[in-house]
Amino acid sequence: MRAIPTLKISISGVRGVIGDSLSPTLLTRFAQAFGTYLGSGTIVIGRDPRTSGEMVKQAVIAGLLSSGCRVIDVGMCPVPTVQMMVRQYGAQGGLAITASHNPPEWNALKFIGTDGLFLSSASAREMLDIYHQGEYTKVTGAEMRGVELMFGATDLHISEIMEKLGPLQPLSRPLRVVLDACNGAGSIVGPKLLRALGAEVFTINDQPNGQFPRPAEPLPENLGDLCAAVIKHDADIGFAQDMDADRLAIVSDQGIPIGEDYTLVLATSYVLGKERGPVVANLSTTDALDFVAQKYDCPLYRTRIGEANVTERMQSEDAVIGGEGNGGVIYPRINFARDSLVGMALILHLLAKQQRSLTAIMSELPRLYMIKEKVICPSHKIRDVLHMIRKVYAEFPMDLTDGVKVSLPHGWLHVRGSNTEPIIRISAEAGNELDARQITDSILGLVKEQIKS
Repeated sequence: MRAIPTLKISISGVRGVIGDSLSPTLLTRFAQAFGTYLGSGTIVIGRDPRTSGEMVKQAVIAGLLSSGCRVIDVGMCPVPTVQMMVRQYGAQGGLAITASHNPPEWNALKFIGTDGLFLSSASAREMLDIYHQGEYTKVTGAEMRGVELMFGATDLHISEIMEKLGPLQPLSRPLRVVLDACNGAGSIVGPKLLRALGAEVFTINDQPNGQFPRPAEPLPENLGDLCAAVIKHDADIGFAQDMDADRLAIVSDQGIPIGEDYTLVLATSYVLGKERGPVVANLSTTDALDFVAQKYDCPLYRTRIGEANVTERMQSEDAVIGGEGNGGVIYPRINFARDSLVGMALILHLLAKQQRSLTAIMSELPRLYMIKEKVICPSHKIRDVLHMIRKVYAEFPMDLTDGVKVSLPHGWLHVRGSNTEPIIRISAEAGNELDARQITDSILGLVKEQIKS
């Protein structure tokens, strides 16, 4: 079997392993290509706290300056903050340095357009053509522009949220919140936002030092410390972020993870309660979102996986809210981006408005069970796996928008190649845990056999 690649180029950006596939030379060339694509304009850059972040940033700055760009460095901050600052400064684009939920040896570049959104697939292909051709804009030393350091980007982010949503309504006691920021970019801004909203805040894993106290992906199996902290502090809710603070997972007042999918479901419940309109989510997002959209008589549209795909459809439908089932909440009234900070604010406002526990609110939503698995898979094997899925489930309705999604009598199954890692992702949802596990197990072995063949 071929070696598993450690470089991934997709709609979600360029990701690789530092010291292996992601070298300073490659980083500089991608930055040159991006600067050329944007016409040597103003570029906002920011990074998460990974230990390789400073090296990557310097390589990126070299590439951007050599192509004639003006660089505004907003420092260490969440990816959604970089996106907001692109709009704030009227920049031609932005470049976020983060590998999000990937392990610590990885880092990545996420390319942002002038609208503060990640590049569409068409724009990304155009930029990649420049990279592969190696025909970059080059300026002389006399023409090079400097790097401008911009302080206070996260404070501006908080101000924007507070201006649009305001503090929580007065309660008999403040909401008690535990935040697990995974020592990531959310450590810098999350506690400040929660206090500004009026919550009583307890934090764990809140040092932005690039050390991973748990796997960065905020899955239930990675949130044991947060569950314990919620119980210890008798908190109303627990929040967990990934390293770049675009994803948000939740632990209930009983110290139980509710699943990333319900982050978007709860945020949507609050938004549609105030303003009706279209909702957009990707194919792997829970059907519980359909329940909320139908409750408020609002249309729900499904897209391919990837923030760029969701935001593109949100624009065309003039959606009031959207996101992805991995804990990504996109609320365009504040920030047209997956933004865990906005997600936390919306959900706390929901709790304050209803003045009921999260457990009570969840009891009125369909309690569906989702299981997510991933299998290491070389890129050249993905097509074979998807073809096999189509044959095995030929008798059932399918959606081929992104990989293969199969509608089953008691749930659904979605199999696709990852945008960010050399893996096959398998998601299954059903009305109970046993059925969800049976759906997953029924195909997991077949996928592994297909990859080995």
